[in-house]
Amino acid sequence: MNFTVTPSLEAEVDELITHYPVKRAASLMVLHAIQAQFGWVSPEAVQWTAKKLELQPINVLEILTFYPMLRQEPMGRHQIKVCRTLSCALGGAHELREHFCEKFGLDAHKHGAQTTPDGKFTVEFVECLASCGTAPVMMVNDEFYEGVTHAKADEIVGKCK
Repeated sequence: MNFTVTPSLEAEVDELITHYPVKRAASLMVLHAIQAQFGWVSPEAVQWTAKKLELQPINVLEILTFYPMLRQEPMGRHQIKVCRTLSCALGGAHELREHFCEKFGLDAHKHGAQTTPDGKFTVEFVECLASCGTAPVMMVNDEFYEGVTHAKADEIVGKCK
């Protein structure tokens, strides 16, 4: 992937920086802006961000590796997030994730996000999605689903174009 800063991204980042007393304080928001445009934060984006904010690349990497919502690799067009906290675990979240892994030919024993070779789906466990009473719950991109059975999961994924 080629990281090329567009004039609109440059303008957005310049505007973000003005909202903070020091450039470094804008780091998280700048990384969000980059991810919003590219879908992830590449090593080249880390270098650019560090230079833009007058930091060392390690300072940007500290933030990038701390926050789980920031991505260091490309994700699928459809991001399937299965809640793994206690209520969902007891409600079948592990089996639901395994179901997705089997469906997409992914390794159910591997930790972290996994993306299908065609780049269509990414499956991952996430922390609490705040609906413990309707476990297991999941999200596909920004859509939230409760009480997800394997059949319901198949139906949801079938709607992804």
